[in-house]
Amino acid sequence: MGAADVVPGVSGGTIAFITGIYDEFLATISGLKLSLFKTWKQQGFKAMWVEMNGNFLLALFLGIGISIASLAKLLEYLLANHAILLWSFFFGLILASIWLVGKTVQKWNVQNIIGLMLGAISAYMITVMTPTEGTGNLMYIFICGSIAICAMILPGISGSFILILLGAYTTVLGAVSGALSSLRAGEWTVFTDHAVLLGAFMIGCVFGLIAFSRLLNFLFKKSKNLIIAILTGFLIGSLNKIWPWKLTTLWGTNSHRESIPLVQENLSPAKFAEINHTDSQFAFCLLLMLVGLGLIIVLERFGKKLSQNKTVS
Repeated sequence: MGAADVVPGVSGGTIAFITGIYDEFLATISGLKLSLFKTWKQQGFKAMWVEMNGNFLLALFLGIGISIASLAKLLEYLLANHAILLWSFFFGLILASIWLVGKTVQKWNVQNIIGLMLGAISAYMITVMTPTEGTGNLMYIFICGSIAICAMILPGISGSFILILLGAYTTVLGAVSGALSSLRAGEWTVFTDHAVLLGAFMIGCVFGLIAFSRLLNFLFKKSKNLIIAILTGFLIGSLNKIWPWKLTTLWGTNSHRESIPLVQENLSPAKFAEINHTDSQFAFCLLLMLVGLGLIIVLERFGKKLSQNKTVS
């Protein structure tokens, strides 16, 4: 989930869904409330830990944190130098996810098909919106975290892409890699600046996560098939953003005064090669799409196996 959330266009919620932890994830997050402190006071920390499903939360967020910290610089490099190959890999991930998420809908009636179409249209409209340019204002970063985390737990809607639309993606990703670099170099003033910004972002994430997960958990209990159909539509609509071959028509600058693409147009591999006078890398891209597709299928089977083992135990 951490690796997926770092990349614009791919949702950590998709990974949670196909690995079979999505229902538990929503139920656990929505169960975080102030009454837990009352349990701690009356029955002790162990009782509170069990009530909040602490082992699950610890494993999940530790994994997400380690993944983001370890992959931030790598993905930053790949997006800058091998974007076509990286997007091809994630295009395969989403293609497989559409099938795996969609097949969990128990009955495709008119209502669910309409939900699928509305989800696809909504996600597509989000992908064609023009992003804003970066800002480092702490209150704005807090708001961005609150909004982006809602997308991060929805299969098909990328929290990272929402950050791009809000103009905060490069600011947050740069703060992650900058904090790690300054920490290793012992540059404590620089580290503190990055840490404060990340702190504002994470507080916003916690606030948005708890509030939105309760709503989503309620909707899942009321109309699970419809919600899954809508989420499948989100995945379909998000393919527009993840298409590897693009022409940038509008550039902007981030908080480090680096050029970043704001508006892009999808091209065919042949047209991309013609315009850029370069190889479209179609064969390698197709291979990476298949690798991404296969990885999701393996993850889904692994998730099923874990769920079966948990049920037996």
